[in-house]
Amino acid sequence: MRNHPAVVLVAVLLSTVSLPLSLTGASVALPDIGRDLDAGLAGVQWVVNAYNATFASFMLASGALADIFGRRRVYAAGLAIFAAAGLAGAFAGNIVLLDALRAVAGVGAAAAATSAAALLADAFTGPARARAFSLFGTAIGAGLAFGPSISGLLIEAFGWRAVFAAPALAACAVLALVPLLPESRPARAGRVDRPGTVTFTGALLLLIFGFVQGPEFGWADPVIVAAFGGAAALLAIFVRVERRRAEPMFDLTLLASPRFLGVCLAAGTIVAVMVPLLVYLPSYLTTVVGMTPGAAGGTLILLTAPTLVLPLLTGALTRLVPASAVIVFSVAVVGVGAAWATVLAPGSDAAALAGPLLTMGVGIGLSIGLLDAIAVGSVAPGRAATGAGMINTARLASETIAIAVVGAVLASTTAGRLADPGFTSGLRTVLWVMAATALAAAGAVTVLVRRGAARAVATPTA
Repeated sequence: MRNHPAVVLVAVLLSTVSLPLSLTGASVALPDIGRDLDAGLAGVQWVVNAYNATFASFMLASGALADIFGRRRVYAAGLAIFAAAGLAGAFAGNIVLLDALRAVAGVGAAAAATSAAALLADAFTGPARARAFSLFGTAIGAGLAFGPSISGLLIEAFGWRAVFAAPALAACAVLALVPLLPESRPARAGRVDRPGTVTFTGALLLLIFGFVQGPEFGWADPVIVAAFGGAAALLAIFVRVERRRAEPMFDLTLLASPRFLGVCLAAGTIVAVMVPLLVYLPSYLTTVVGMTPGAAGGTLILLTAPTLVLPLLTGALTRLVPASAVIVFSVAVVGVGAAWATVLAPGSDAAALAGPLLTMGVGIGLSIGLLDAIAVGSVAPGRAATGAGMINTARLASETIAIAVVGAVLASTTAGRLADPGFTSGLRTVLWVMAATALAAAGAVTVLVRRGAARAVATPTA
């Protein structure tokens, strides 16, 4: 079975399920972590933000490393780091240590996720690749769909520490399959872009720090102002560095393609709506509505269940309508669902939230997998891992910033603790902004994909 595509598929799907489970599990556990470790809102926010920030920051570097040193090798290293940090986090005795371990886990997750997509692209071609990426999307959907409910049950049975141990143990199981995977790398690999990695990582971390600590320090505090100023300066340096490099880790020329830019915008917008809700809605349902962690996780299945089913149908749907139309529709539906979700109130139950959560879930489910397939197919085979890293960086940077911004809004409206009064009004404000942003993005994606199509038609084929 060594080097068999089926083994690659099994390994990738198993690891792909565990990575979102680590995110959703942490979000359901936030209230219990805060109480057990005597941590304030800013401290528990870093449990999610530290993981997401390093996941996003190291995605590009991981893609470059996979192209240089081999996809299997970087995949194995990422899984090992993720597993070790998760197991250590399950025994953390204070919030600072837990936050630090979550940052380390994000580095491992970035390496595993980027290499997994590249391994899949190498193992399959043609229609088989499309089917493989449909299953890839379904695996992401499974982690998202069952993550909140599984985590809620784990918390009720074993406590919050189990939500970090369980994904880590799953990663250990996947490591046993690594010797059976094929190694792959391009014939000519580039070098690690250290200046790009440092400037991008620094910019993102400073930006997240500013949003997370802003409500506590005060938005005019010199530290917060310096954080935002530093983030802007490092981002400008990053763009300058990448433009000058012969082989940048972030190929800015690819963003000149309207089609690829539209895909990145759609991906970033969708997760900027979905992930903050996965992070903060469980806290609302447990602290304000009064649900148990298990019931709160079960309610979130309404948001995530469509991501389990619809990616399998997307392949058939794109044979009837253009893939770009499906993407635009997905973003618009997410916006409609976010506007509908403003009906939430302290007396809300699963039935009251079913309509808006399912609506957003449909938009999310139709896009998962499809966006990845388009992104990976837009780059040369030798840069598959780097291309996957770019689309995932767009996702992760967007969701990490969105989580921090939503957390800042909620911290400001709840005086630093997630409870009414203030929680309901804060979430409603956030949902209206999400809805407006998603609908505007749907219009922008429409324009971009049309420009891409027009450019393709105008290009001479010789």
